[in-house]
Amino acid sequence: MILIVDDSPENIISLQKVLEKNDFEVDTALSGEEALKKILKKSYVLIILDVQMPGMDGFEVAEAISGYSKAKETAIIFLSAATANVKLITRGYSSGGLDYISKPVDMNILLLKVKTFYRIYEQSRALNEMQQSLREEIEFRKEAERKKDEFISIASHELKTPMTSIKGYIQLLERSLDKDDKETIRKRLHKVQNQIEKLNILIADLLDISKIESGKLKFNKKYFSFNNLLEHIIEIMQQSNPHVKILKKGNFEAQIYGDEMRLEQVIINFITNAIKYGPDGEEIHITTEMRGDEIYFSVRDFGIGMSEEHQKKIFEKFYRIEETSERFQGLGIGLYICQEIIERHHGKIGANSVPSEGSEFYFQIPAHPKKEA
Repeated sequence: MILIVDDSPENIISLQKVLEKNDFEVDTALSGEEALKKILKKSYVLIILDVQMPGMDGFEVAEAISGYSKAKETAIIFLSAATANVKLITRGYSSGGLDYISKPVDMNILLLKVKTFYRIYEQSRALNEMQQSLREEIEFRKEAERKKDEFISIASHELKTPMTSIKGYIQLLERSLDKDDKETIRKRLHKVQNQIEKLNILIADLLDISKIESGKLKFNKKYFSFNNLLEHIIEIMQQSNPHVKILKKGNFEAQIYGDEMRLEQVIINFITNAIKYGPDGEEIHITTEMRGDEIYFSVRDFGIGMSEEHQKKIFEKFYRIEETSERFQGLGIGLYICQEIIERHHGKIGANSVPSEGSEFYFQIPAHPKKEA
């Protein structure tokens, strides 16, 4: 938009007609004071500013504009009925003007200059947008590189931990074999098996993340009993974690349509996290219920909880809560994979938590979605 500032209505009308005829959007002001009020509220590409006005003259207006962060880059063309002497022209440029035209105005010259300023403005805006886009892209590459390096470091550490444990237990097993201590052998074999299972989960997560990135994470959807699946998972998790009481609330006897194995993966992740992050808690509450046409499932623990800031980021790839990363192992990809699985079931996933009071992770999926293509 162009702002014409002149104390003569006749001058404004003639300039406005020419500019609007050439498809420029025009605003007007009859004094410097009125112009400044408008400049505070609106953005202008160009200001055509009369020098000689009662009250604030054009130079004073230009100097005031240069102090506005919003308008200091706006181009200014000065108009003056006075003879264009060097002193006047110098003051015009020093007060922020980019060009100077004497009255009476040659409309053709003015129009050419306006078009030139507009072209420069458009090119400048395009260049700024390109630079901003490039800066954002560079920052995204830097962040991606940082996350990649961090992930490699974490993955190396997490994979090394069970491997070191397995190696140690095998050495202990060799000593127990020499003593023919069957009970100790049995216990240590069980510990080796636990470490192998941890290793298996880590490798499975790494494979899943790779498949998600390449768009090759496959789903095998069919009708199955959600309740039977849940009872089976709870039985296994309870046996593995006898110190925690897993309480189930609600029931869903009907069959649902989905990938049983993938949904099992999400449920196990929720329960495993609840046990991990609520180590001092004695109970975990599991809820299943119908909400309209959707099945709602949640796992609630009474452990360490997390802040609202962490809740917003917890499903991001590689995100780990800094305060707990040393205390609790993990790659920071389990919940990201869960989110992908639930979204592929046309559902939603989320978390509610209060620090020191525990967390509730939930998902909702359609029980009977429309047939997929």
